[in-house]
Amino acid sequence: QLQASGGGLVQAGGSLTLSCAASGRTFRTYAVGWFRQAPGKEREFVAIISWTGSSTNYADSVKGRFTISRDNAQKTVYLQMNSLKPEDTAVYYCALTPSFNNRYVSQYHDWGQGTQVTVSS
Repeated sequence: QLQASGGGLVQAGGSLTLSCAASGRTFRTYAVGWFRQAPGKEREFVAIISWTGSSTNYADSVKGRFTISRDNAQKTVYLQMNSLKPEDTAVYYCALTPSFNNRYVSQYHDWGQGTQVTVSS
């Protein structure tokens, strides 16, 4: 099970860092993805990091503004979000996936409860 935290209310242009803490021994063998879901919209892919941390990939909407990283010793994945925009407002979720190439919600498991990010204009 994963637990996301670090959300909050921030003004446009501001920054937040989300954390995704994992329990269990298999965390370090999985890629970890961040998704987000805005009210009335489907859950969408944001970023993914390989199990070694050597590879990352981002949705075009956040590329250049968000950075994903992981600390396997701490069983934690981070999402550094800079230059936040009102359209980044959503509940952010993290989850595990066996393949770095996976981008669909159905390919992920062990979803956490999510953390709310609200960006005011």
